Amino acid sequence: MDYLIAITTVSSHQEAQAIAKQIMGLRLAACIQISEIESFYHWEGQLQQEPEFRLLFKTTAAQYAALEQAIKAHHPYELPAIYAIALDQVEAAYGHWIDASVPLEHP
Repeated sequence: MDYLIAITTVSSHQEAQAIAKQIMGLRLAACIQISEIESFYHWEGQLQQEPEFRLLFKTTAAQYAALEQAIKAHHPYELPAIYAIALDQVEAAYGHWIDASVPLEHP
């Protein structure tokens, strides 16, 4: 199985928790980590500097499309950053746990 870390950011801890609960309820991620960060970016011609919360979703490549759609459905941003990084190496037992936690068929 191929594994990914999918990533997005939101502006508040409450928004991050709400998305995490939705995604976990759908079983599209085995684990979601939330961390506070500071982001610098250009938006509408202006340099922005904002506190944000990063969500890291540990999932399978097979579930990425469904995960992306679920994030979009619950994301407050006009243009959310949603992307994934492929994991080249995953310890076997941990990979089995991800597989069991993110089934291909959902209840």
